[in-house]
Amino acid sequence: MIDIGRVGLWTGILDAHPTSRTQEVAVELEAMGWPTLWRPETSGRDAFVSCAHLLDATTTLNVATGIAQMHARHAVTTRNGQRTLHEASGGRFLLGLGVSHGPFIEAVRKVEYSKPYSEMVAYLDQMLQAPFHAVGADDEPPTVLAALGPKMLQLAADQVQGAHPYFSPVEHTAFARETMGDGPLLAPEQMVVIDDDRARATETALRHMKRYLQLPNYTNNLKRFGFTDDDISTPSERLIDAIVVRGSIDDVVARVGEHHDAGADHVCIQVLRPDLEFPMQEWRDLADAFALT
Repeated sequence: MIDIGRVGLWTGILDAHPTSRTQEVAVELEAMGWPTLWRPETSGRDAFVSCAHLLDATTTLNVATGIAQMHARHAVTTRNGQRTLHEASGGRFLLGLGVSHGPFIEAVRKVEYSKPYSEMVAYLDQMLQAPFHAVGADDEPPTVLAALGPKMLQLAADQVQGAHPYFSPVEHTAFARETMGDGPLLAPEQMVVIDDDRARATETALRHMKRYLQLPNYTNNLKRFGFTDDDISTPSERLIDAIVVRGSIDDVVARVGEHHDAGADHVCIQVLRPDLEFPMQEWRDLADAFALT
């Protein structure tokens, strides 16, 4: 199983920059000591191709999809793309796979989104049976699922190597660990705004939270942990605090520790900014705080 470390970085802004610049940034992150970089897939660059460029530019950095959309590729294509990157990178690629969200899949992919759990079960079975007539690695590449609810978390524990929850509070991390049991990888994402101006940090947090609070998969999960429609429709302080750390580097370190205490093996830190520039200074400061070098 790939060793992705206790902390990593998650960023959704790679596609806002030229590929050559993302490769330069990956090299800088590797030099800072970051073990793993996560990237999403929506309607930007192909996640597998982008990961290939990042892996080619580096030598020790692990690259993970958080997540590659199941509906974007046939299961055989996904499995063999995963095998290709696993072999080519020397085992530094981690496939995070998910069903995404109905509004995205139906509007962009023009595919019906009705039974995501059953479709994922069938998809994983097809991946398992995928033929591969090429030189591969001696071992099989790892997979984690975007999982929030108990059924998908159990599937992540039983059929793949673990789970990558997104937009979830620390309470969910404890719930996920209890559901999956010991052993499977648990790698939740954590949004942070490193800013000592509380009002400005809140504005940045809300800007990024807004679209996720319109997606039923996330809002239903929040309701499992006591958040109400009122908390969600006009985000309450309690909800903002649960999803986004607003404050100092020490505040981020403390929240990451809470996730670890709740059962996380790895925490993917997403540094939010009011613009689309890479948060290089924040990433350096966090690397120092976690003593990565």
